Amino acid sequence: MAGELCLLLLLFCGSTISEVQPIYKPPPGTLDFGFVPAKTYDTGAYHEPGAIGILFKIVHAFLYLVQPNTFPQDLIRKLAQQQFGNTQGDYQKPENVVLTLQAIYYEIGFIVSAALGLLFILLLPLVGLCFCMCRCCDNCGGEMHQRQKKNADCQRSCFATFLFVASLIISVGVLCAYAANQHLTNQVRGAKKLVNSNFKDLKIFLNDTPAQIDYLVNQYNTTKDKALSDLNNVGPVLGSRVQEQLGKEVRPALDAALTMAGAIRETKEALENVSVSVEVLQEGTERLHANLTDVKMHLSNTLNDSACNAAQAASTCNIIRNSLAQLNINANFSGLPGVSSQLAKINDVLKIDLSSLVQKGYAAFNDTPDLVVNQTRNILSDIKSVLESIGSNITTFTRALPVQKILADLMVHLTQSEAYVQDYFPLVEQYDFYRWLGCLILCCMLVLILVFYYLGLLCGTCGYDKHASPTTRGCISNTGGNFLMAGVGFSFLFSWVLMIVVVLTFVTGGNVEKLVCEPFEDKNLFKVLDTPYLLNKHWKNYLAGIIFKNPNVNLTFEKVYSDCKENKGIYTSLHLEYLFNINELLNISMYTEDVALKIEHIQINLSKIILLDEIGKENLLNFSSSGIDGIDFSAYLTEINKSVTKVDLLSFANDLEARADQLPKGALENALKGHANNIRMIHNQQVVPLEQAMKYVKARSTLNQSIRLLKRTSSELMVKVKNVISAVNAAQDLINNNASQVIVQETKKYMDTIIGYFEQYTEWVKESISMEVAACKPIANVIDTAVDIFLCSYIADSVNTFWFGLGGSSMFLIPAIIFAVKLSKYYRRMDTEDVYDDSSVSGTWHFTL
Repeated sequence: MAGELCLLLLLFCGSTISEVQPIYKPPPGTLDFGFVPAKTYDTGAYHEPGAIGILFKIVHAFLYLVQPNTFPQDLIRKLAQQQFGNTQGDYQKPENVVLTLQAIYYEIGFIVSAALGLLFILLLPLVGLCFCMCRCCDNCGGEMHQRQKKNADCQRSCFATFLFVASLIISVGVLCAYAANQHLTNQVRGAKKLVNSNFKDLKIFLNDTPAQIDYLVNQYNTTKDKALSDLNNVGPVLGSRVQEQLGKEVRPALDAALTMAGAIRETKEALENVSVSVEVLQEGTERLHANLTDVKMHLSNTLNDSACNAAQAASTCNIIRNSLAQLNINANFSGLPGVSSQLAKINDVLKIDLSSLVQKGYAAFNDTPDLVVNQTRNILSDIKSVLESIGSNITTFTRALPVQKILADLMVHLTQSEAYVQDYFPLVEQYDFYRWLGCLILCCMLVLILVFYYLGLLCGTCGYDKHASPTTRGCISNTGGNFLMAGVGFSFLFSWVLMIVVVLTFVTGGNVEKLVCEPFEDKNLFKVLDTPYLLNKHWKNYLAGIIFKNPNVNLTFEKVYSDCKENKGIYTSLHLEYLFNINELLNISMYTEDVALKIEHIQINLSKIILLDEIGKENLLNFSSSGIDGIDFSAYLTEINKSVTKVDLLSFANDLEARADQLPKGALENALKGHANNIRMIHNQQVVPLEQAMKYVKARSTLNQSIRLLKRTSSELMVKVKNVISAVNAAQDLINNNASQVIVQETKKYMDTIIGYFEQYTEWVKESISMEVAACKPIANVIDTAVDIFLCSYIADSVNTFWFGLGGSSMFLIPAIIFAVKLSKYYRRMDTEDVYDDSSVSGTWHFTL
């Protein structure tokens, strides 16, 4: 019934999911489905025995000594599969004889121990009977006569000590047996809570499963909402993807055109700066040129004076006359070609705002998402209808499944089982009380024997008078001896009964521990149960035959138990894919195929996008033919790099004044010195400002920067403009002719993204069904509770500890009997004794009555 429930639940979930294999699978946004609701199970299938656990470990160690062999998997399989007893000759078959010998070999420890116990059971009563008859004949210590010996006190002390030690050991065994007996009773009384906890977990298991399934189904809304969100935002999603792919070529082309528009403006500014800077520099150099020409003329007139013809002045005047050519300007900006024609053409180009045209191309291209939205509105409404129909089908299928009826039936069976357990649990407690009482009586038998031994030791030790003769011993001492013999008598009476119980519980409990508990703990027991054709000679896998009616399915007890122990889903644990393959059930391909077909029918036309019209392209060509590449940039750069004058005027003036000092005193000397002062004044008033004044420095710097900018801009200007126009044309051609390929490609990616949400839902449902839905931990807990806790921890450990204590005590009754018989001779009052007569011959004893 549970298997049928799980299969229906899987069918219910499977009707809501699909499995599609897309050509391209982009990483869609991760959907958060939350956590499948699951309640915590109360049962802790683990038992901690407490202090008595030490005794359990000692018993386990003793059992290992008795039976050190490993679990005989192969032997048990062969024994289970072998047929015995059909005919009389079956037992004589060689293979059966071998199996019998192997079983005996494995059980040799138990067999030898049980044989010793049987000998104890048979011989001890017989020995007791013979002992009693022997004593009745005044033999075997029955004669009330004690021969006195020199070491009598030593023997009495030794016998008393040995008997006391034996009694202590018997007492410890009785305590162990009593503790085990009481422990089992306590656990049985407390088992009701554990049983109720298991039933509670099973009810949670049944009640929680529908809620988990509802949660899985309801999480389809998360998938649907995400898909609808992407469909409602088809512009930002699909439009942006198309725009991003086209933008790889469109944006660089528009950026290049926009950069060229900026270059046009920079070119105009550079030409204007060149024109203004040249005018400023021409103004300063022309005035300096005029002043230097005037000074040179007056200096030449002075040198033509007759005084220079004198012998003393002629050579000096000739030197000065030859240096006059140096009095001239070096940088001549008046001879530079003008840029007015280029500036006029650039101004004509700038009458059209190229930047505005490029921005219109940007705006048209950025409207791609809106175009996608407008052109996909009808198709998206159809896709939304498909998604809504999926939700309707889920609701319809949910109502059609008889999940609640199956759960109700299972709950009825579970409730009936719980009621049955509750009804019979008092009977179990009653029978356990009878068992407890019987075990207590067995312990009391030993306690009775111990009471006689302890009273005998106490009375004998306290009432013993070493000065009294055997025939004159006191009443207390004699009573102690009688107690000891009473203990011996009860030992013979009870020991064989005790040993019968010990042998039966030893063989039963020991084999349960070795053949059930230990192999259950290491899962070897499940391996035996999973042996092919073991439980049913026609079925390879028994569990699969029961559940699936197909014994060839690889379903084992060990795997089911291990999976449930790990709290996996019942689908994984029971391998229900052999009944309902989740990969086939989780299939809504008919829905996703409809979605895919409708998405593939999306047609987007981007031909309305104009990146740059013909006016803008013509404007770029006009810029390339503006003539800035015809400017003589080298002439400008040459003049900019020249100094203001050909010679340093201060040095020239100092040199002129020094040569004037070489002339005779007179008018010529004074005239030359006057010219030197004029030259110094021209340097300070005109040359220094041209070199240092901000106006001229700025003009030089601006002219230098502008000329270099124009030189860079004009370098292969026609090629650059043609490249920009070609890039724009290529991008426009991509939009007009090849955008459909990009749109188809991005549409497929968009479709795969939408379908990817369903695949995420599918994988999540698979994982949830496998690991979380109907987690079968309670089933493993029931098995653990029944076998590991009830059978092994409660019953087997307690029973084994009981026979261990009871058997040890019974075995030590033998030395206790011997020591008690020997010791009683020293405590009881004798009828005759040995008397030493001094008048007689030395060394002669007489018996005195």
